Amino acid sequence: MPHIVVLATGGTISSRSGAGGSVATDGGPALVAGVEVAGVTVESVDVLRKNSFNLTLRDLRELSEAIAGQLGRAEVDGIVVTHGTDTLEESAFLADAVHSDERPVVFTGSQRPADHPASDGPGNLADAIALAADPAARGRGVLVCFAGMVFAARGVHKAETLAPAPFAAHDSGAVGLVAGGRAMFAASPVRPAALPRPGRGFDDIRVDAVVCHPGGDRTLFDAAVAAGARGIVLIGTGSGNASAALIDAIQAATRAGVVVALSTRVPRGPVVPLYGGGGGVDAVGAGALPAVTLPASQARILLALLLDTEPADRVAHRFAAFAGPAHGTSITDRKKEDTP
Repeated sequence: MPHIVVLATGGTISSRSGAGGSVATDGGPALVAGVEVAGVTVESVDVLRKNSFNLTLRDLRELSEAIAGQLGRAEVDGIVVTHGTDTLEESAFLADAVHSDERPVVFTGSQRPADHPASDGPGNLADAIALAADPAARGRGVLVCFAGMVFAARGVHKAETLAPAPFAAHDSGAVGLVAGGRAMFAASPVRPAALPRPGRGFDDIRVDAVVCHPGGDRTLFDAAVAAGARGIVLIGTGSGNASAALIDAIQAATRAGVVVALSTRVPRGPVVPLYGGGGGVDAVGAGALPAVTLPASQARILLALLLDTEPADRVAHRFAAFAGPAHGTSITDRKKEDTP
């Protein structure tokens, strides 16, 4: 009988209302109480109890260590992590980037708190446990299971603030479904070789994000460099465009050893350098690394991890390996292909 460990970190799935709004309250035992999946034994472990907008890089590192610790037990067949949806994409990405075990790790949560009369937490948790216990999920890395949909961790992002199915994939769609307690996959995540787990130095690495917009200048970019940022994610416009005002700043920063990644504020589609005059061609020419299909949120975590674990001359190469497409044809892509 498969044995699944649920690692509880807080989030809406554990939150209850108070005078100042909902706050993470319930621990692992309360979350798993009453959630039964046929043919599976479940154990809960409390790791954190925070709403995910309060998480730090140290929290993400400690969660990755907790996952590795549970996978060190031979009797464990899979892990489920309950997590707040606001920054689930960062934690799941870090967990996946360092995950080399065949056993699945599944992140889930809820959009409605535990004391809501129609909380989606128990249903999402039951689906995630069933997915983690399903042999079909083995070897697919870290997955996100929400509202019956299954996403690869790399490339997933929160696309809806309140909708019951809030997640989307930056470059395509879901890789699978969970229905009737059974997992069904239509695509397999493409997974680069795992990176080393972060050390304590990861906790304090500064990687800032700077958004491009009409009328923007280099003031915030330069402020990030002056504050000690070792990496900067530039959230460009369109297919990944900076602006003429930023090109000299990018070049100066990269020459000084600051790693600059070029992402986009557009929710779908790759970063492709197409434009000069301060656009993506010039930004990459100045030293920026295209994030391609990686959301800005995950590009930031990747830079922090690489700066902590990789030699400086390997950062660009390893960044490129993780920035490409996360998987092949997906369920949603197939639906598009089938449409006449």
